[in-house]
Amino acid sequence: MGELVFVGLGLDDEKGITLRGLEEARSADVVFAELYTSALPGASLEAVEKLIDRKIHRLSREEVEDGQVLLTAAASRTVAFLIPGDPMSATTHIDLRLRAARAKIRTRIVHGVSIVTSAAGSLGLQVYKFGRTTTVPFSSPGFAPTSPLEVILDNRRMGLHTLVLLDLREDGSFLAPRDAIASLLRMAAAVNTSEFGSQTLGCVLSRVGSPEVRGFAGPIADLADRDLGPPLHCLVIPGTLHFLEKEALVTFAGAPHDL
Repeated sequence: MGELVFVGLGLDDEKGITLRGLEEARSADVVFAELYTSALPGASLEAVEKLIDRKIHRLSREEVEDGQVLLTAAASRTVAFLIPGDPMSATTHIDLRLRAARAKIRTRIVHGVSIVTSAAGSLGLQVYKFGRTTTVPFSSPGFAPTSPLEVILDNRRMGLHTLVLLDLREDGSFLAPRDAIASLLRMAAAVNTSEFGSQTLGCVLSRVGSPEVRGFAGPIADLADRDLGPPLHCLVIPGTLHFLEKEALVTFAGAPHDL
């Protein structure tokens, strides 16, 4: 009887995998990985292969969403499926686990470090004060959604912070924070709101999970003109701040003292 083990790779590089995840990857009959839901900017797939001393079969987005390669292999063998961050942060992986369960394939999860909690901790914000997470996509002709800003506005009306992820293409290209900020400001103009604008407090994080993590906080339009460090990036739009959170943003992210 086979088994599908979802293994989180954590953030930034191959050293983010847990010891349990390392054991699972080394002992599996076959190892697969995907790097389209996120990426490991500080490591290559070859570096992960060297760490686990196993060949890794990289799957495309279509292969993961289809699921047949993984489910067929896991029907009779132990399969380790390596995923950046925490395995169950992506809806695609939840769907895959459900399909495995319907096929009577046993599944297990080896959790990894997630940007969902790490972004909050890096800035000194309280994780339980975050609302829904959203993603700013690449813009294209005829495609101008305002839903990311609507999530931010809904969260702010409840006093909650928003983690804003930036789109990542399968070829490894990523949405730059200045482009994401410009998109959010265009959305604000499109919905004609005064609740979000150039002076709204925003935060940018660079290389969370690495020793070189950097955080910035200030009026969001000002952040777009700064050197925000190497990718990967994410944004955080704060809601109502506790006094300790204000102090943390000043101390750890260079926020204005008159927050």
